[in-house]
Order: sequence, then structure tokens, then C-alpha cells
Amino acid sequence: VARRLSLRKHPECHSMAGGKAIEHLAQTGNRELLTFRLPMQQYRNCDFSFSGLKNLVNNAIVQKEKEEGIQEGEILSCVKDVAAAVQHAVAVHIIQRTYRAMLFCIKNSILPSKNATLVVSGGVASNQYIRKVLQNLAAANDFALLCPPPRLCTDNGVMIAWNGIERLRAGLGVLHSTAGIRYEPR
Repeated sequence: VARRLSLRKHPECHSMAGGKAIEHLAQTGNRELLTFRLPMQQYRNCDFSFSGLKNLVNNAIVQKEKEEGIQEGEILSCVKDVAAAVQHAVAVHIIQRTYRAMLFCIKNSILPSKNATLVVSGGVASNQYIRKVLQNLAAANDFALLCPPPRLCTDNGVMIAWNGIERLRAGLGVLHSTAGIRYEPR
């Protein structure tokens, strides 16, 4: 979304990563000026998906560009409102799916009845708005919330690669042959 909004060209965001730029602009945007349908509402599972939301946001941006008479790549006058609405939709989607997972774990005695902890890491955990709503969710359900400091909340791909390096060094779970391994690209 940050790339589609050309936030690198925005004077307040030119040196920020996309997620940080969205968070920064959303602080002064009005999330109620745009509403996005939440992804996967028809599925009663714990999966996350943001591709449908991305398409809805892209269509909204195209519409706003037409209304404002600007070309793709130029900054919308309502860019802060778009950022706020997107951030809110992402947060609500995460909360709904996480809450469903918490209920599943409680119902199936996967977590202890006392002192359950919700751990959130990766890039999403660096967003203070999302952290706050997850803190509220955790508190409302008697869970502790554990998040690394934002400086350690980097992209999950990097964390997965690092975990792989550490496991390789320790000789844990290392396969020396991929014969017989079945995998799917999705």
C-alpha cells in the first residue's frame, strides 16, 4: 500500500520503510473517511490474508486519483485518511483472527487456564497502533502480551532465515537430502 501511495515521495515519509510511513501518516488521518471490507469474513478459521484488502485499497486509490484528477505516483490529498483506514482494517483483521485462535486454544486446553501469553513478533509488532489493539485484546481475555522491542521487530523472512542458520549451526532438523520431501508453492 505504501508503494502504491508513493509514500517515498511524501515529504514526511521519504526516508521511512512502508509500514512505518503508513503508521506515521495514519496518526493524523481520519480512518472513518474510508472503510474497507475486512478480508476472509466468510471463513471461520484463524488464517490471515491481506490480498483481498490490498485489492480493495488499490481500487479505492484508483478512484481517489480519478476524483482528484491526478496520475498514479502523485500524492493524494487524502493519503493520511487512506493510511489510517488501511491500518485500522489490518488491525481489526489481525484482532479477529487472533481472538479466534485464542478461543480455540482455550477451548482445546492447548494453553494453560492461567498465565496464557500472546507473543507477537516480526514487522507487524513494530506498529504501535496494532500493538495497542493487541494489548487490549490480550488484557480483555486475561492474556499477557509479549512483544520484542520495535528495533527487534524486523521482517519475518529475516527471522526465519536467522532461525535456519542457528538450526544449521546446531545440527537440528537439518535434512541433507530433499528426496521424498513434498512441498507446495503456496
